[in-house]
Amino acid sequence: MKALVTRPEEQSASLAAALRQRGIEPVMEPLIRIRLGEDGAHILSPLLPGAQAVLFTSANGVRAFAAATARRDLSAYAVGDMTAAEARRAGFAATTSAGGNAEDLAALVRERVRPADGALIHAAGSAGTGDLAGTLGGAGFEVRRAILYEALPAERFGAAALAEIQAGAIGAALFFSPRTAAAFARLAREAGLEARCAGMIGIALSPAVAVRLAGLVRIIHVARAPTMTSLLDALDRALAEPR
Repeated sequence: MKALVTRPEEQSASLAAALRQRGIEPVMEPLIRIRLGEDGAHILSPLLPGAQAVLFTSANGVRAFAAATARRDLSAYAVGDMTAAEARRAGFAATTSAGGNAEDLAALVRERVRPADGALIHAAGSAGTGDLAGTLGGAGFEVRRAILYEALPAERFGAAALAEIQAGAIGAALFFSPRTAAAFARLAREAGLEARCAGMIGIALSPAVAVRLAGLVRIIHVARAPTMTSLLDALDRALAEPR
């Protein structure tokens, strides 16, 4: 069996290894390209004074922030476990995971952080989801949003992945974000691949991801938590079901 992995390849080494351990051949097809802002250091410079913590709503935000500044003394609050792991790899020793979505992150901050201790920096992309500044602002926090990267959807499938899909060789496809799932659905329909996709199992990190695949893939299994472990558990449940 082959599984389509839609994350950037540099973020998917452990996932690819876990698939191979299950006897599944990963087909790497990143559908979102991350472009870091060239002026990240300039953007962050006026936002850092007086800040007590940085909020990460994606691993891309961690990488963009780390590329723009050497500061690692701020406390880091991450939306989920994968983002938290990326923050720790980047050198943020004091990292806490909300283990969920942006609402869970806001709740974590309200519980653990005092507004009087300083501002919060949100390391964001140009097409960020949610409104952390509005949500936390209502609780008395100053949130400084720094747009440090851009997520660009793929314009077409790569030749290798396209050939595998056309041949009906992809048994499952794994999706980590709504934008990636939306990009896949758009490209599949533009290429006239609906019939081939109808034979796939879609594995989604969250309900927000799953909704973008509705009506396209054969069946959708949603991870019980926004972690790679839960995503793989969803894949295992799907594979255990009778065909």
